[in-house]
Amino acid sequence: MSVDDQERQRARLEAEAQQSAWMRAAQRGDADAYRSLLVAIEPRVRAMVRSRIREQAAAEDVVQNALLSIHRGRRTYRPERPFVPWMRAIVRNSIIDHFRERKRRGQREVELFEERWADDRSETPESRTTLAPELAEALAALPEGQREAVTLIQVEGLSVAEAALRAGVSAGALKVRAHRGYRALRRLLEGARREGEWRSSLPAPTEHSEKEDPR
Repeated sequence: MSVDDQERQRARLEAEAQQSAWMRAAQRGDADAYRSLLVAIEPRVRAMVRSRIREQAAAEDVVQNALLSIHRGRRTYRPERPFVPWMRAIVRNSIIDHFRERKRRGQREVELFEERWADDRSETPESRTTLAPELAEALAALPEGQREAVTLIQVEGLSVAEAALRAGVSAGALKVRAHRGYRALRRLLEGARREGEWRSSLPAPTEHSEKEDPR
């Protein structure tokens, strides 16, 4: 280990020891020590969160949730143990909670519209931008902002960053519009597909087949 590495390790250990001391003092009611602790750990908490969550608004929400969890759980900290591992566990749990909540709220909508949007009757590159009639009609029924977000991402194939730039809004706002659009489209498109095929692409039932239908 180089001299510089040794110095960095020594400084890190001293900082972590100081944080443990501040936390013990905070548990005894020292408000100044608690403020010093929060100021010291916030950059580290933010760095941990941003290493896993790239979207700025979502990351900031998780940072605040983590700091709030540290505040609420400060009396559960055991003074004889180092503070940093305890803090990191809380931050990791906040990150996990974020991904669980995101999956619960939105993943199904996103996955639904990651499948091919083109009319399944056509396989040429040019025709893949032609939407099935059911989808085109549902898309037209969306509010303008939602329609724009869904079209930019799913029809034109832009990234969220590119779509946000085109729409003149932040990436976070664009994602909110898109997710709302996905939810609305799910409702509008209920029953529009049969066994993975758009109903408009299926052959119309003949009189003969209707008579043979046992139902």
